[in-house]
Amino acid sequence: MSAKGFGRRELSFAERVIRTISAGGPMSLSHYMAQVNTHYYATRDPLGQAGDFTTAPEISQMFGEMVGLALADLWMRSAPQSAPYYVELGPGRGTLAADALRAMASARLHPPVHLVETSPTLRERQQAAVPQAQFHDDIETLPTDRPLLIVGNEFFDALPIRQSVKTEAGWREVMVGLGDETRPVQPIAGQRPTEAWVPTQFHDAQVGSIHESAPASAAIAMGLARRLKRQGGAAIFIDYGYAGPALGDTLQAVRDHRFADVFADIGDNDLTAHVDFTLLANVAQQEGLSSHGPIGQGAFLLNLGIGPRAQMLARAAPDKAGEIETAFKRLVADDQMGSLFKVLAITHPDWAKPEGFPA
Repeated sequence: MSAKGFGRRELSFAERVIRTISAGGPMSLSHYMAQVNTHYYATRDPLGQAGDFTTAPEISQMFGEMVGLALADLWMRSAPQSAPYYVELGPGRGTLAADALRAMASARLHPPVHLVETSPTLRERQQAAVPQAQFHDDIETLPTDRPLLIVGNEFFDALPIRQSVKTEAGWREVMVGLGDETRPVQPIAGQRPTEAWVPTQFHDAQVGSIHESAPASAAIAMGLARRLKRQGGAAIFIDYGYAGPALGDTLQAVRDHRFADVFADIGDNDLTAHVDFTLLANVAQQEGLSSHGPIGQGAFLLNLGIGPRAQMLARAAPDKAGEIETAFKRLVADDQMGSLFKVLAITHPDWAKPEGFPA
């Protein structure tokens, strides 16, 4: 009898990760997070009620409109004779881009669109929402001949982080090793000393303390800052995060709109960590750019006029007034997205100060 058709079963993504650790020993948390998120985003559309989470652009058109108007206003006050590009990092379904571009058009700004996205699944959704978009796997291939208007909404939180844990022997890198049947992998303290990663004020922290660093985020922020310094323009970053340096474990997983175990269901959970906005601002300033914020998302949107915009939409569609009010509160209320999410802008030193930020 022929053996054809009796080949080995293809391993699942989770099985491949477990086999890699079993064969080569524990992997760094940053490597684990990068692998998991690359697989996760490449194999599904995670957004909306049928997905795992909902982002601000999916809650209401008002979010993207405010961002687009802020960028258009900044362009008019800084370089109205230029023809900038619109760039978005990790643009989800393309909803924010579509709303922002529509708002820009009302200000007679029609920038060519460049989207940085690696997921084939999400690229299809983005192409449908913004047919004229050009796609990039990373920021290195973005055009170099015009100013850039950059948006990153919930982009940096999905980039891999490093964690260090304070042990009796000192600070050590957090690794991912083998677990058990219910939790196939688990975090462990590695052998590598990491005092160099941890700010000196935390060197004597209590055993068990966690410090996070984000070299991948810093590298991308530096690349963008250098582009803005050479080409002109601005960037607006919106994410949940904090002003560092700080201690604490912010790594989390989400599935079906609920928190999940970071180390279970490998490849089927969205892994994120809170963004250190101080790091992003410092990188921009080191490259000679101006930084503005961070401030809460709620304050930013209210300063831009989302309140009157909500009233206008409600008057135009009275049957949807309740939905519009609910979306408005979800975006700006302190007990919802208003305080947890922060907004940071970085601008070329010759460009004006963006609207939405305190004087």
